[in-house]
Amino acid sequence: MNMTFASPYAHGFARVAAITIPSHPGQPDRNVPEIAAAARKAARQGACVAVFPEMSISGYTLDDLVFSERLLASVEKGIELLAKATSDCAELIVVGAPLRIAGQIYDCAVFLARGRVVALTPKVFLSSEAYEKRYFTSGAHLPADTRWEAPQIPGASEAPIGNGIIHVEDVAGLTVGAEVGSDAVAARSLALSLALQGASLIANPAAYPATLEGGEQQQLLAGATSRRGICAYVSAGAGNGESSSDAAWEGRTFIYQDGSKLAETEPFPSETQIALADIDLTTLANRRRRESSFADARAGQPEKPWEIKIRLGVGAAGAAISFDPWANVSNAATLKDPQAALFPVPARFPFLPADQEGIDRACQQAFQIQIYGLQKRLQAVGNPKMVLGVSGGLDSTQALLVCTQVAARLGLDKSQILAYTLPGFATSAGTKSHAYQLCESLGIKCEEIDIRPAARQMLADMGHPFAEGAAQYDVTFENVQAGLRTDYLFRIANHKGGLVIGTGDLSEAALGWCTYGVGDHMSHYSVNPGIPKTMLQYMIRWVCRQNLFGEACTTVLKDILAQEISPELIPGGGEKLQSTQDTIGPYELHEFFLYHLLLGREPRDIAYLAYQAWADKQKGRWPADLPEADRHQYDLETILRWLREFLRRFFTSQFKRTCVPGGPGITSGFGLSPRGDFRMPSDISGRIWIKQVEEMLAELAENQ
Repeated sequence: MNMTFASPYAHGFARVAAITIPSHPGQPDRNVPEIAAAARKAARQGACVAVFPEMSISGYTLDDLVFSERLLASVEKGIELLAKATSDCAELIVVGAPLRIAGQIYDCAVFLARGRVVALTPKVFLSSEAYEKRYFTSGAHLPADTRWEAPQIPGASEAPIGNGIIHVEDVAGLTVGAEVGSDAVAARSLALSLALQGASLIANPAAYPATLEGGEQQQLLAGATSRRGICAYVSAGAGNGESSSDAAWEGRTFIYQDGSKLAETEPFPSETQIALADIDLTTLANRRRRESSFADARAGQPEKPWEIKIRLGVGAAGAAISFDPWANVSNAATLKDPQAALFPVPARFPFLPADQEGIDRACQQAFQIQIYGLQKRLQAVGNPKMVLGVSGGLDSTQALLVCTQVAARLGLDKSQILAYTLPGFATSAGTKSHAYQLCESLGIKCEEIDIRPAARQMLADMGHPFAEGAAQYDVTFENVQAGLRTDYLFRIANHKGGLVIGTGDLSEAALGWCTYGVGDHMSHYSVNPGIPKTMLQYMIRWVCRQNLFGEACTTVLKDILAQEISPELIPGGGEKLQSTQDTIGPYELHEFFLYHLLLGREPRDIAYLAYQAWADKQKGRWPADLPEADRHQYDLETILRWLREFLRRFFTSQFKRTCVPGGPGITSGFGLSPRGDFRMPSDISGRIWIKQVEEMLAELAENQ
């Protein structure tokens, strides 16, 4: 693939930097070279926005020296030099500075791009703790037409002042606003107001003294703001070199997006620190479109004082060029540092948190949701028996664990759980023994119904070649078995007064990997429909670590986790079990595709993200308890082939998803229930999605 495919900017991302530098209070002539060097370094690494600390031009800890005409003149000279030093950077630079405007001094965020000052945002909510009202005037009451009279600085006299927003035209979806320092902790949020006006990124040049709880509180606020505003939040704090007369300064930087931390630097650095992250502008835009309350909240918002448009790339005025920080500027500022990989690496398992503690918490929560859902359904219909097929595989194992917990909570005898193993023509001794062992370890009786006689009769009745001894193992052969299993369970439920508990999971629903109607597609109530296949594995591992059901059960669960995922419908002739993933592809990839498709992404972008996540198993984070043998990697061709198969199956299987049993949702917005999570016509064509993947495969073949 070409560089366009390899660049994050080609897939709706924008790389941003939060930078803290060694500060030299009262010495703009020393601060500016530090800022310029860091800005150029961030530009070489592909950043299109770089945020520096509050008053970074002058240093924050100045006290009454802020009133010095000599200092203020040096600040203006410093901004002039910084603009010149970064004129060849394809980057929007946000620095802090005390500025003389309209006869007063303001604590400002200064926006520079391509050697010019393009906008100024003064601080509105001055900190009483830092005695800022002694030195500065709030920017709340500056007239909209106020201008900064600094004619020696390119752009200064024309730059708008206030809490406006900047549209970066050649980075689709990037719109930047700023709040300064303690604006972030005020009772009225400037950041949220800017987000509602359209800002997708909020820059916060900051200076917070280090306290025991301060750093955590600042990040909590940033995370909450980015979530409520459905935006990115980039904060850079003043640190090393600031005066320690009455405070310490930790120089913390961090980047949040939609409530999640993307990057941060360590506190108390001794030298320049740069936090880099690629913010997902496509996802933010899609989230805002889907959250109708976001649009509703815009009602009553004050008019934005100004709104401007800038371009970071080179080319003729108004030229529609795609932004590429490695190509759009030709000189030394952005000579390529090979940093096209995404920061951070996309989560391989996006339905789960990245850290082990988060995974454990998610597994516990999902388990509790399953238990609550089934408990509520049983209570509503008089606590009937729970009827389910136990195959010895992942799905039925988790369903049985849920049933066991529900019975305990409702005070029901375990005889209320009717577990059946229903061996067919390909059922292995291993999985059948797992079914029996699992039931025994839980104190549940397991009965066996051999479906083969009924299957032979049905195949004979329809004239299938298998009835005459032919080894024809087609879809009919498979579905006869899958259908009979469900048929038996429904009739048993009728006979013994129970509900059939469905075991099918989210991944199977996405791929249509279920026998429609009279088959594993249907049940009275399903416990797994909101949980992807790989998450079920992590949930069972969590149960094992907690030893929730005793040592005997844990031993069986570990054996179940280690076996091949198989429907066990086609005889193997002594060879390995029929493999689901050999047929339909790796569940871990399909779940990745599903997650990002439901976010509204194009196949091209999904392929890019999958490649970033799965191309190199040595990069990124793995769940701590995932065996090394299960840590896979995939090249781009493999990803594209399975993405094509996923799209084909996903679009052609909607008819199955339009009539599925009720079951609890697990991950907000990512279920496939027709009752709200996901709706799509059953007869829609996936042609335009599949075509894009086929074009990529053809392009890849040409380049090999």
